[in-house]
Amino acid sequence: MLGRVGNADVIGVPSCAASPKVNGFDFVLQRLLASLPVGPREIIGMAAGGLLKEIATRPQPREGGGHGGSVGDERAEPRIAAIVLAAGRSTRMGPRNKLLELVDGVPMVRRAAMTALASRARPVIVITGHMREDVAAALAGLDVQIAHNPRYAEGLSTSLAAGIKALPQGPDGALIALGDMPGVLPAHLDRLIASFAPAEGRAICIAMHAGKRGNPVLFANEFFGELKEITGDTGARYLIGRHQEQIAEVEMDSAAVLMDVDTPEALAALRGGVAKP
Repeated sequence: MLGRVGNADVIGVPSCAASPKVNGFDFVLQRLLASLPVGPREIIGMAAGGLLKEIATRPQPREGGGHGGSVGDERAEPRIAAIVLAAGRSTRMGPRNKLLELVDGVPMVRRAAMTALASRARPVIVITGHMREDVAAALAGLDVQIAHNPRYAEGLSTSLAAGIKALPQGPDGALIALGDMPGVLPAHLDRLIASFAPAEGRAICIAMHAGKRGNPVLFANEFFGELKEITGDTGARYLIGRHQEQIAEVEMDSAAVLMDVDTPEALAALRGGVAKP
């Protein structure tokens, strides 16, 4: 519905116009802001009707439909790789490497890799460091690429850089997942991918739960250069802080995106209560 009150334009829209995804209301509003005419002829010329792009935060049954963009538009599907960081020394676990500990009978690092493989991300690259041979053995038979980080003792940033350098040419973005978060599920990764839309201001997608930011995090390829330059053991926090305007916080239905396993106590509390990927 279009009208005027004095010199002001009035637009009546359905509730779907509040969606962060691009829809017909955006096309009308853009023309009005540019002082271009909007009438029956112009609206017919848009040929958009009530089209609303899929949105990652919409609940089931839409979730998992296999489309990251408009329905029927396979070209909108982003090409996303997954990088699983599994190089750390797990010093808080004592003499044990937490990534080799069993969760529901599966080594933690293998579980993280299986989760990534069950998502829409490809390829899946696992970054090794501490006990590289044992970690690689735990991944035997999985369709993953293994990239070793010889500088793993210098901090998480070196593994991030190693993962970005190991990427093939062409991906639109990369999911950064941690090998010590066995509660993360393929649906969480796919939800981040479905929310990814750099052209619409969602170039960094962060898993959220109950108002808290967690992991995984999906970065557009425009940030790959900066990711390779990060130093220290804080990961990509500073980069996220520098690009707040391009962040999408994607709410998840599970606290698993906030929970990593750092101590024997955390591992004991986790065992037996994790869903299968």
